[in-house]
Amino acid sequence: MKVFVTGGAGYIGSVCAEELLNGGHEVTVFDSLCEGHRSAVDPRARFVQGDLADLQATQGALSESRAEAVMHFGGSALVSESVEKPSKYFRNNVSNGVNLLDAMVACRVMKIIFSSTCATYGNPDRVPMTEDHPQRPLNPYGLSKLMFEQILRWYETAHGIKHVILRYFNAAGCTERCGEHHRIETHLIPNVLMVALGKKPHLEIYGTDYDTPDGTCMRDFIHIVDLAQAHILALERLESSVYNLGNGEGHSVRQVLMTARKVTGLEIQAVEKGRRVGDPSRLISSSHRAMRDLGWVPRYPRIEQMVESAWKWHSRHPEGYPD
Repeated sequence: MKVFVTGGAGYIGSVCAEELLNGGHEVTVFDSLCEGHRSAVDPRARFVQGDLADLQATQGALSESRAEAVMHFGGSALVSESVEKPSKYFRNNVSNGVNLLDAMVACRVMKIIFSSTCATYGNPDRVPMTEDHPQRPLNPYGLSKLMFEQILRWYETAHGIKHVILRYFNAAGCTERCGEHHRIETHLIPNVLMVALGKKPHLEIYGTDYDTPDGTCMRDFIHIVDLAQAHILALERLESSVYNLGNGEGHSVRQVLMTARKVTGLEIQAVEKGRRVGDPSRLISSSHRAMRDLGWVPRYPRIEQMVESAWKWHSRHPEGYPD
C-alpha cells in the first residue's frame, strides 16, 4: 500500500515509517522538521519537507504520493507547553489536521490512521481503562486530540473517510535505526538514560506518596515497535474504530529506574520531589479490543526489553540525531 506519513521524522512516526517499509509498503514522509529530524527518516522513504498549515503544499504532496491511506503523527505533544500556549496546540493539532482532511477529500484518499492519546481520558475513574471510559481531558493537548477525534467522525459522515483512532499510553524503546530524541525531553526512560550517559546529574521523581506499591506513579509502557505494528494492522481495518494501545500492565517510576540501573550497570542518581499538579497515580490501559479486532499481539511487552533497546540506541547516539 502507498502510505502518506505526516510527522514521519518524529519519534513514533519515524519508527512507523520504518516498519511500513520493512513490510513492503511505499512511504512518503511529510514533515516540517520543526520538531522532527531529517536523519530519522528512513532512506527508503520519499521525503517531502512541508507544513500542514499550508493546505496547498499538503494537498500537492498528498496528490503526488498517490497515497491510499494516511498515517497522521504530525502535531505538538507537550502537556505543560499546551497549558502555556493553547493557541499553538489548537492550531497544530486541530486546524492543521483539518487541512490534512481537506487535502484527503480533494485527493480522494479515504483512510486515515490517527495518532491519539490516553490524555483524552483525563483522570481515570477505573483501571484498566477501556475505550468507552469517559473522556475528560485536563489540558489543551488532550482536548486538541479529542477535538480531532470528533472531527474525524464528522468527515466520515460528510465525505466517507474511514478512520482508525489509536490512543497511546506510554511509547518507549527504540529500533536499531530509529530512536527517541526530543528537543524538550519529558519522557521517563530517556530522562533516566540521560543520567546514565552523564547528560543530567540526576533523575527527578515527582511524588513518592501515591497509592501504589512503592508510592510513585505507575504508567503503562508499550514498545515502539509494537505500537508501529498496530498501525500497520489498522490499515486492513475496513470500518472506523477506536483502540487503546498499551500492555495492560503498570510500571512505577521506581521500577523503571531500577530496571535502567540493571540494564546499564550504572548507579543512576535520583532526587525525590513533590507531586506535580494533575499527575494521576495510575494510568493503565485495556487493549483487548485491539487484540481481538486487529489480531495485535505485543512482541516486546517487558519493561526490560524497552529499556534495553533504548539504552542500545542512546549509547550509540549520546547526542541524539545530528540534525
